Amino acid sequence: MTALRQLGLFAQWQLRRQGQYLPLLVVVQVLLAVTTILGYGLLIGEPDPTTALYLATGAPTVTLITVGLVMTPQMLVTAKTEGSLDWLRTLPVPRGVFLAGDMLVWTLLALPGTVLGVLAGALRFDLTLSVAPWLVPAALLISLTAAAVGYAMASVLPAQVAMLMTQVLIFVVLLFSPVSYPAARMPEWLQHAHQWLPVEPMAQLMRAGLAHDTFAMPGRSLVVLGVWCAVSLVAALAALRRRA
Repeated sequence: MTALRQLGLFAQWQLRRQGQYLPLLVVVQVLLAVTTILGYGLLIGEPDPTTALYLATGAPTVTLITVGLVMTPQMLVTAKTEGSLDWLRTLPVPRGVFLAGDMLVWTLLALPGTVLGVLAGALRFDLTLSVAPWLVPAALLISLTAAAVGYAMASVLPAQVAMLMTQVLIFVVLLFSPVSYPAARMPEWLQHAHQWLPVEPMAQLMRAGLAHDTFAMPGRSLVVLGVWCAVSLVAALAALRRRA
């Protein structure tokens, strides 16, 4: 059986295994995207056009990041503690296919809430977005990177620590990351920190994809994002192989 066929079958199996939770996951994504738009709108009032663009492009970014950095590690930790992850490792599937299947599932699961987040932002703030032709690959890269970081975190850290990290990260992403507002509003030390972390590059890539007439994607941020994605995938794969 070819690796591609193994990947497809394993991804289908993972989707069917979590089938009872899929509707709830989609609902949570939709609520997260819509409430981010409405909540920030209540705090700010009627924003100026630039602020409105930050809010409208920040909501889908928050959805992608949350699915990857919070839901993915939580599901993996649950699989570890209940023993189903150990059972999965007994299947005759290469570790690379195992990881790729999980990444594919979580990347795809993040997309419905992202689309609805874009629509909610455009309708709420009456925006006409200038969508770049490479938006879909950009969204896939953001989702893949977030899922890879979350998967690596849950694979490498003890279960209790990984679960605690997911709770901390959701507050960091929503309040202390330049996703729905410019980085210039943060303290200088935090601006420098975000230059090396993956969250700001994710937000920049989404902003540039949804409003490329207004925002641009810095080349350095794209490199940082790619490095985080590659390193996280390597770390997760190494953890899977080491604990086989």
